[in-house]
Amino acid sequence: MTTILEARGLNKAFGGLQAVRQCSFEVSAGSITALIGPNGAGKTTVFDILNGILAPDSGKVLLDGRDVTGLLPHALTRLGVSRTFQITRGLGEMTVLESMVVGAPTSGIRSLLGSSILRRERDRAMELLGFVGISELASLAAEKLSYGQKKLLEFASVLMSEPKLILLDEPAGGVNPALLERIMDRIRLLNEGGITFFIVEHNMDMVMRLSHSVIVMAHGEVLVTGPPAAIQEDDRVLDAYLGRA
Repeated sequence: MTTILEARGLNKAFGGLQAVRQCSFEVSAGSITALIGPNGAGKTTVFDILNGILAPDSGKVLLDGRDVTGLLPHALTRLGVSRTFQITRGLGEMTVLESMVVGAPTSGIRSLLGSSILRRERDRAMELLGFVGISELASLAAEKLSYGQKKLLEFASVLMSEPKLILLDEPAGGVNPALLERIMDRIRLLNEGGITFFIVEHNMDMVMRLSHSVIVMAHGEVLVTGPPAAIQEDDRVLDAYLGRA
């Protein structure tokens, strides 16, 4: 399999705290790859570097072999990278449909400043809202949604830019089992259609059922990488994260 995303020797410190240390890994195109580890392992910092929110102190990020280190999020979005966040973010008085258009690849928020939403953007937004099962909420104020519905809205929103790589930050966090099954089902369908997923997640059941490959971090470094079955049996992982029977 070809590599779509690569981290090479990433380092990031905050004051005297070395959050990420010589972090290197690859994400295969067409895969669902999970990044796991305890709180403080450096996972979110790595995600923020990959997404352009943070610049590394040293090291490189490669996308399809191209050095994209330090590119800002909007530039990475144009290159096909989208990201969700662990905590859903509010969009004020926007409706669900309007908040979807913000992620549109053609005019985005500029459509909201005009007289109407472009028909192609509206059709695409409604299609994606239907895909995640909340199209009936299109005219509702986004802030009125439940936490789980906001998770689905954010997931649908990142699809508006037609990404080839989606970074998901704890998609299982705070959602009920039925909603989690829906999210996992949609991830599988999109992956079968060619979209690559790189997921930070604490829910080990989701990780082991969904992922093709798992990267384990500890103390800012990559501890081990492998398929879910091997990760479950690795002594270092069993001792540090998953516990023993």
